Amino acid sequence: MFEFERPRGGERALLVHINFPQQQDQDDLDEFVELVRSADVEDVDLITGSRQQPSAKTFIGKGKLEEIAAQVASRQIDVVLFNHALSPSQERNLESELKCRVLDRTGLILDIFAQRAQSFEGKLQVELAQLRHLSTRLVRGWTHLERQKGGIGLRGPGETQLETDRRLLGKRIKYLNNRLAKVSSQRAQSRQARTKADIPTVSLVGYTNAGKSTLFNALTDASVYAADQLFATLDPTLRKLQLSEQQDVILADTVGFIRHLPHDLVAAFRATLVETREADLILHVVDAADDSRQEKIEAVDRILHEVGAGEVPQLLVYNKIDLLGLSPRVDLNEQGQPWRIWLSAQQREGFDQLADILRQRFCEKSAIYSLELLASEGQVRAYLFESGAIDSENFENNGNINLKLRLTPALLKRLQRKFGISPERFEMLADKLAGAA
Repeated sequence: MFEFERPRGGERALLVHINFPQQQDQDDLDEFVELVRSADVEDVDLITGSRQQPSAKTFIGKGKLEEIAAQVASRQIDVVLFNHALSPSQERNLESELKCRVLDRTGLILDIFAQRAQSFEGKLQVELAQLRHLSTRLVRGWTHLERQKGGIGLRGPGETQLETDRRLLGKRIKYLNNRLAKVSSQRAQSRQARTKADIPTVSLVGYTNAGKSTLFNALTDASVYAADQLFATLDPTLRKLQLSEQQDVILADTVGFIRHLPHDLVAAFRATLVETREADLILHVVDAADDSRQEKIEAVDRILHEVGAGEVPQLLVYNKIDLLGLSPRVDLNEQGQPWRIWLSAQQREGFDQLADILRQRFCEKSAIYSLELLASEGQVRAYLFESGAIDSENFENNGNINLKLRLTPALLKRLQRKFGISPERFEMLADKLAGAA
């Protein structure tokens, strides 16, 4: 779309990782190497070092810069990849000194996402994230900022080349946002139809390469691409999973998370992650054989809170127990409710226990409740109509509405969570109905 005066090369990469002792949360070096390999580039060498703090101009010191420049020249390096977030000026100064492309961790992840996107929606979201990232780096590579020369029909104050590109980029971002808004509207309609049909949604989330897609395929007999690499799955996939003759759930496979996931990516993928925010249950898939699993659980939880899914009920799914020689089991909390299950998606072990948990949660029958809504709670009434939950309603003189509702436990919890309605306001009028679903 935009033509930059910057070096363009092949796929030979030099990796750079600098340790900063004052930082508590260092980017994992092994994870960085896996990211590079997932980007399908050849990691020629890795240069490490230590500094008290980054250099404002080039991030690294003069000596390390000379070391990297020598490697770039002698080993025909095409791109230098930093396991850190670089400012636009640092990237520009490094490219000027090294005479090759420079990408930071965010740029690397964006490149991987661009390779993985297959669906129309996924490509839109990746392009939007790339353009948002690029908008702060438009000055990079430009050697001229003079005004465009006028001509017939073009006379007047004109604008700089940089301003032209910023204007074009802004128009493209606006176009992508509009297209994604339409996709979001279509997704919302699908969710409303599922809610009205009383089909709960279970969303698979987890750190990248935790085995979500393998578990998804094994549970639904789907054929989602699954591989031992970071971000093997990017496009979300929905499949119906039958729990009993009366009850189905929609299982949603989502993009994997990672520590320090670029903010532009989180913002661009909000349309996809809304499936997780509106889910009735999150299956948080964890690589049980990973030594740093607890840190990765916390990283995923932080992103879930960021996208508004922090309050959705979770079940921890400790996957890959076959690598540890463990047997499937279910751990209960203090209230006797399942909160963690140990299984192997690859070996299909522990699936019976998982199915029992899901049936226990979603296969309960509907019950009849009464609920008095205030005149100001019209949004709740509209949601209940969309859900097909209202049996009858009576209007009071003061504007309040008495509703007779038919609710499943899942829909009841969703109402309480979505609108902050206290459980005490719901009065059960009848026991669970034998034939209602």
